[in-house]
Amino acid sequence: MVAAWPRLDPVLFAVYAGACVLYAAAAFYRAMHEQTGGMWSAPLDDVFIHFDYARATARGYPFEWSEGNGFSSGNTSLIYPFVLALGYLVGFRGLLLMQWAAIVACASTLGFLLVGARLLEPIGRWAKYLLPPVALSIGALDWALFSGMENAFHLGVWALATLAALSVAGAAAAPSARLARLGWLAGLAGALLYATRPESVVCVAALSVYAAAAVGRARGARAAIATLLRTSVPGAIACVAQAVANRVLTGEWAASGAIAKLALNNPYMTSQEKWDTYEFLVSYVIARNTNHHFSDALPWGWIVPALALVPLASRRTRGIAALLWVQVAGWLALVSLNGQVRWQNERYTMPAVAWLLVLAAMGLALLVARAAWAAPDGEASRAARPDGARAGLAARLAALPARVFGARRDPAAGGLAARFGLAGRGLWAARVALALALAALFWVHQLPRMRDQIWFFGRASRNIRDQHLVAGKVLAQLDVRRVLVGDAGALLYASDRPGLDLIGLGGYHDLPFARAGVHGLGASLELVERIPADDRPDALAIYPTWWGELPAIFGKRIVGIPVVGNVICGGAEKVIYQADWSPLAHGEPPASMRAGEQVLDELDVADLVSERAHGYAFPRPQAGFVSFSVLPDPRGSGRDRFDAGRVIPGGKSETARLRAPRSGPGRLVVRTAASRPAKIHVTADGRELGHLAIRESNGWTEASIDLPAGLPETFTLALTPVEGEWVDHHVWVLERAARFEARPLAGP
Repeated sequence: MVAAWPRLDPVLFAVYAGACVLYAAAAFYRAMHEQTGGMWSAPLDDVFIHFDYARATARGYPFEWSEGNGFSSGNTSLIYPFVLALGYLVGFRGLLLMQWAAIVACASTLGFLLVGARLLEPIGRWAKYLLPPVALSIGALDWALFSGMENAFHLGVWALATLAALSVAGAAAAPSARLARLGWLAGLAGALLYATRPESVVCVAALSVYAAAAVGRARGARAAIATLLRTSVPGAIACVAQAVANRVLTGEWAASGAIAKLALNNPYMTSQEKWDTYEFLVSYVIARNTNHHFSDALPWGWIVPALALVPLASRRTRGIAALLWVQVAGWLALVSLNGQVRWQNERYTMPAVAWLLVLAAMGLALLVARAAWAAPDGEASRAARPDGARAGLAARLAALPARVFGARRDPAAGGLAARFGLAGRGLWAARVALALALAALFWVHQLPRMRDQIWFFGRASRNIRDQHLVAGKVLAQLDVRRVLVGDAGALLYASDRPGLDLIGLGGYHDLPFARAGVHGLGASLELVERIPADDRPDALAIYPTWWGELPAIFGKRIVGIPVVGNVICGGAEKVIYQADWSPLAHGEPPASMRAGEQVLDELDVADLVSERAHGYAFPRPQAGFVSFSVLPDPRGSGRDRFDAGRVIPGGKSETARLRAPRSGPGRLVVRTAASRPAKIHVTADGRELGHLAIRESNGWTEASIDLPAGLPETFTLALTPVEGEWVDHHVWVLERAARFEARPLAGP
């Protein structure tokens, strides 16, 4: 049996780890089906965003959230929708796509455990058997792994990239051609890892440095630099390629998710406010996991990071432990930039939790290992290599019968009893007792959390089914043309209708909805105004409490879909409205335009497309907030007219580049909704033109000032309120139409 063990062990561990994964998965999916009556669902609406992209991909529209909307950067994981699309193509349609996601999750988690086992083998071949129960012992991590999000798939790809990097490190002394080939393979795995989650730049960097350092010790600095380039450049190319594609197809370098979720992109926050937010989120993710997800009471959640520190104290595991700790710390530091890290059961932090649990399993194994602390540096470095680990283990297993049955030992075996003695045995027994006590304390205080997470998984899946999926079916029955949503996901998947995501993650051609969402609802509505009337949504499916006056002004209620016992949905009732966009009127001239005048240039303030075209700048931070009004048409048409604008405080200036009248004088006209009088100082390229007098009005009001002749073809307009703040909604430059220009008489 001892002789056969090295051959049986890999198969036995794979079966054992797979059984652990299936046991955990069954607990969560059973809770789902108990709550949903046997239907597949998901505990997060965001899961269906992946499903939307996957279905579009399977239908021949890759990288599109909604077919016909064009390229979208809103899916943070570039690769995961393609994996789901494969399931869609082979028959996992409709809600069965969640079943395929469950299969992918189980397979990916198993791959993570198989590679994680390699990291524990320097302690002993037995040590890896601790990993599956430890890695699956946190309810919140299991929740994320089996949720249908990309968390499990990401860990599977991480395992692939880690295995590739370890292969490079283990082949440091191999022939140059083999080392180069392994380096490029590791680089491709790193690029795949980045494409799975962009925060994985931390992992790619750490793995590349680890591999390069191992090669450097064996072959020198030049080989180390070459290895660093091979393992990191493909990931860097993937990063640059994504940014270029975003820029070309959407007009933004960053992905929509980063624009919408990162405080760095908030135009109204000061640098100090952004830093304070970041500090809060870093402390939150640490405290939330240790004080809540890891335990039901203080201080027992700190057992996990305490055990995770133990591998740093052993020379056998110090290198790999440092590699994992760098990724844990780097990942948490990076995802804390995301303002959404507090929501969705802290799923953004779960990769770091998974790596922390690998470290904890390693620490637990070190506590119970008898000789794990006595390995010299040379043996430790050999044990870190897969072949060395197997060879060392075979020698120990060969000596096992003598140790078990008390046979006479060969002096060359190292005199195990002499090395440890009675004191060594006592210390080992104390370490084993400590390990057992820590494991018992952790499990006693984690068990209530595990039960809560299993129940939460089932209830959240029922909530998504009862509200989002039902609302999607209602939209399908209404046969809407396009639906406006504020939480892209199950609504579009269940209805199979084109959509418009007001938050911006879905995308609509090159209109910057994600950035508009950061600026304010009025900026988003300005972009809806740019959409051709026959392509605008004819239905709204939103939470009315999220969107202020939007449903009251632009919608007529059709039906509400409630949810009972809500734990995950954004509101108690999702309401479907018939859309009415009649107040929108893009490109209309000012009401005060005189006979013989025509519009030469138009700045629609708070319309990000118009602002970008005119180099518009508002005073920031803490100014320039977007406001919108819907007021009677000043032309007397009897209709209301929408316009958004920016609030400019007194003494602060807004600037824009505008075209000057081509010949002769012209007029500058501004539109506002003034609840109080204001006086606006006007300059053109620093040249004073006078003041705009804004009168108080209950409706739209326009004021104008003459533009002198002789201005350059384009000039920088600066508007500065000197008496009170104002809301700048619109700016026009008018000139006399050509047919009204004076002409000299022909001849005497």
